[in-house]
Amino acid sequence: MRTDTRFEPAYLRLLRSGELKQRVEQAYAVLQSCDLCGWHCHVDRQSGKAGVCKIGLKAKVSSYGPHMGEEDPLRGWRGSGTIFFTRCNLKCQYCQNHDISQTDAGDEVEPEELAAIMLELQAYGCHNINLVSPTHIVPQIIAATYIAAQAGLELPLVYNTGGYDSLEALRLLDGIIDIYMPDMKYADAEIAWRYSRIRNYPQVNQAAVREMHRQVGDLQIGPDGLARRGLLVRHLVLPNNLAGTDAIVRFLAEEISPNTYLNLMDQYRPAYRAHLYPELNRRLTREEFAAAVAMAHAAGLHRLDQRRAFMPIGW
Repeated sequence: MRTDTRFEPAYLRLLRSGELKQRVEQAYAVLQSCDLCGWHCHVDRQSGKAGVCKIGLKAKVSSYGPHMGEEDPLRGWRGSGTIFFTRCNLKCQYCQNHDISQTDAGDEVEPEELAAIMLELQAYGCHNINLVSPTHIVPQIIAATYIAAQAGLELPLVYNTGGYDSLEALRLLDGIIDIYMPDMKYADAEIAWRYSRIRNYPQVNQAAVREMHRQVGDLQIGPDGLARRGLLVRHLVLPNNLAGTDAIVRFLAEEISPNTYLNLMDQYRPAYRAHLYPELNRRLTREEFAAAVAMAHAAGLHRLDQRRAFMPIGW
């Protein structure tokens, strides 16, 4: 899909109406009994307590900067303005970023500091603000967006999530996020428990993707090749079809949209604790990834991003 080059991020409309400020207040109220993700811990993060994500009131930033490794419609020619947040609400046993997602590495930031990072990335020339692992810090992100928007931020916001997001959190983000980029990791609950320590991932994940698509629709790409608004789904193909690729692509084609932009990712490699699981302790084969692509086409999906990050063993 193509749109013209004129684009205004959704949050600027909420800023003018006064609703963006109200969302900040609503979001911080949620932290008194947190239900931002599928865990629904209901801990009082306002008082500094932490649930599964182990983050209290303040967000932690591990690093930030222009990222040239994202999907083409995001990275463009100046990079995606990526902000990596510390901690995660998933416990993926093969996480390639486990030094960020499973540790406390990073610096605590106030919303004003996070807003300054957003504006710095815009000044650099990045095409968007790419929020990585944002689920557990939705209020802080909304507050930073409110501050940055008043100071001139005008880039699309990308919500780059593991996909275990609550509907309560997503409703707070309605009209703020321009591009949702969730993972769809698993189709089977027992597999999700074994490899990410979450039993109800498929149920929560599918409900979240439905809500994301309701808010922003199919991915819209301008004549300059840059994503403007919409849903972009990532799916990491696992060895032995452990992720349930066939079921996930059918869900997207039949229950979301055959126009869903899907990045089928082949960059799985054993990392973190994958050596504890013999069935995961190898890379993909050529045949496994080709089978995943065939599944997506057979389901009726036609907007596939198949860029290869490396050549797996056996290619």
